[in-house]
Amino acid sequence: MTTNHAASCEWTVTGMDCASCAGKVRGAVERLPGVSDVEVALIGERLRLTLDEGRTGRAQVEALVRGLGYGIAPGGTRPEGKRFVLPAGAGPAPGDGDGGGGDAAGPGPAPEPRWHKTAKGRLVIATGLLLAAAWAVRLVAAPEVAGWAFVLATLLGLAPIARRAWASARAGMPFTIEMLMSIAATGALVIDAAQEAALVVFLFAVGEVLEGVAASRARDGIRALSRLVPRTALLEKDGRLRTVAAERLRPGEIVLVRPGDRVPADGTVIEGTSGVDESAVTGESVPRPRAPGDAVFAGSINAEAALRVRVTRTAEDNTIARIIRLVEEAESARAPTERFIDRFSRVYMPAVVGAAVLVAIVPPLGFAQPWETWVYRALALLLIGCPCALVISVPAAIASALSSGARRGLLMKGGAVVENAAKVTDVAFDKTGTLTHGRPRVTDVVAVSDTAEAVLALAAAVEAGSSHPLAAAIAAHAEAEGVRVPAAQGARALPGRGAEAIVGGAPAWVASPEFAAERGLLTAEARRLATALETAGKSVVAILRPDALAGLVALRDEPREDAAEGLRRLAALGVGAVMLSGDNERTAAAIADTLGIAHRAGLMPADKAEAMRTMAARGTVMMVGDGINDAPALAAASVGVAMGSGTDVALETADAAILRNRVGDVAATIRLARAAMANIRQNVAIALGLKAVFVVTTMLGVTGLWMAILADTGATVLVTLNALRLLRFDPDRA
Repeated sequence: MTTNHAASCEWTVTGMDCASCAGKVRGAVERLPGVSDVEVALIGERLRLTLDEGRTGRAQVEALVRGLGYGIAPGGTRPEGKRFVLPAGAGPAPGDGDGGGGDAAGPGPAPEPRWHKTAKGRLVIATGLLLAAAWAVRLVAAPEVAGWAFVLATLLGLAPIARRAWASARAGMPFTIEMLMSIAATGALVIDAAQEAALVVFLFAVGEVLEGVAASRARDGIRALSRLVPRTALLEKDGRLRTVAAERLRPGEIVLVRPGDRVPADGTVIEGTSGVDESAVTGESVPRPRAPGDAVFAGSINAEAALRVRVTRTAEDNTIARIIRLVEEAESARAPTERFIDRFSRVYMPAVVGAAVLVAIVPPLGFAQPWETWVYRALALLLIGCPCALVISVPAAIASALSSGARRGLLMKGGAVVENAAKVTDVAFDKTGTLTHGRPRVTDVVAVSDTAEAVLALAAAVEAGSSHPLAAAIAAHAEAEGVRVPAAQGARALPGRGAEAIVGGAPAWVASPEFAAERGLLTAEARRLATALETAGKSVVAILRPDALAGLVALRDEPREDAAEGLRRLAALGVGAVMLSGDNERTAAAIADTLGIAHRAGLMPADKAEAMRTMAARGTVMMVGDGINDAPALAAASVGVAMGSGTDVALETADAAILRNRVGDVAATIRLARAAMANIRQNVAIALGLKAVFVVTTMLGVTGLWMAILADTGATVLVTLNALRLLRFDPDRA
């Protein structure tokens, strides 16, 4: 009988400069017995896996990763020993208020060392100095002495590369860039091309440093987010203010946010009116007015007047922490194109080695050609065949697109989502809270078998505690009218239909007129009134007792200001749009006609999900919603997008999120995804095109070893720089 010791484990891994490095760690670790579900995040520097510790210990995993040349430490700790926490305890952005002054509550993310302080940076400097010294010796000494100087420079520079190649081979991955480099440089020494061997080693080291700098730039965007949350807050307790660590704030506590300070936690304004700059969180450049009842994000800047804010989320669960978590998790969700290239490279590398062997032996054996010439060309072919640029072409573009989107409030959960979003042909929108503000107001209270005040009191009692926009509107109107709301017990939602509760010892419902009709309680006069209100674009709910219709309440929710423009942007991209609503036909048609969008009305949550499956069968369809009722449809769509103000269920179910609550950002998300896929195609063309050119020139003897490694390094640098262009891509202006 065996015991299952499987556990989820996480480490911080440093030194990964490109997707090839991440792939190397993934490939080596997943070969260990008892290891499964391996995830490696390049930007997040994270290794996560499920480990059966009865077969492989954590120390073995760590030893393997260190052997590959990377630093590793248990999750949340930098290998240097510094805490690496995102974002709790993160320091304020330079020049910003710290939300209350005072000392830091804890250190922020440990910054990466400058390139010249890294192991690869030191290798570049050392190999460069050795190469320069060898050339100096060549100027003043005999050729034989100079030759030994180049041999020494090659061996010293090659040693760490060869160690990594050997470690990879022992881990079951013999065909790596380090192995090809080691073979090529050693072969060059054997055929007396020491000067070129030394130059090859130096250029390879330079290429690795450039990749590291590019990876660091991609991480900087995420680190910048973590530094937005102030380290301290002004906590109001027992009528006094005191400075506390922002990471220790708990839901329900009240903080004071002065003008110029950053908001220390996600919360709700309970006192004060001010403009709040949310650009750091949502990318929205214009400060948004915030008043009592409005939500504010951690990291946003209070621009005008003091606000009292009730904390709603802990530091580890605030908006910025969730953004960082989503981006890091998204990186582990590899795109189908990336997976294909990964599989292709596993076949491609052995094929390159085989081709190089044939180039080295066939011409001399079959056609009496000089051995030295063709061995030299075979070594050059090995270097040209390195798939580094090809392997990073997809993840580099995806990582840049994810970072660029996160800074603009557009979150996509991985490469597969980016690919699907780029192929979207149709978008389906929920109505309430998506195309409309989701903040309806009561316009009419119609008494049927009771007084208007009693109807409103009963409705507010049933809806008490509900977060649904209609419920909030009814409660707010009852409070404004000074209506006394009775207590309710056993309140529960009826998805797609309404809500019910026990009020005054008897059941009561707030539901659709259709629900009232099904129970035989909707009179002809009440039906006529409901029809008239719905024709005016209002949502109508019926207030019921078991034996009578108490009355009707009508509410109106206005379209978002940018809804019509956002739909026009989609049309400009050639993407169709349709509105899916649980409202009746007349109410839905009134909103749809205003916006100029096709619509389907009277849909239950299951109907929306079925509509998604039908549309997905014809093409790639995106669903945009914000409520619990939208979760099934978001899951059924090719790409589910949650509005940032939506429920946690919608945000967790969706593949992407729009934090600015702008309909126009749906088109921006598609445009960013299309730009990322275009960038990937460019990267693949660059990688394969340069290789094709240099394969021909090498076989013809026009280019040699140092040009071969320059071609590989150059292609890698070009692909990386091209991917980094996405960091500056503005989907709103494209």
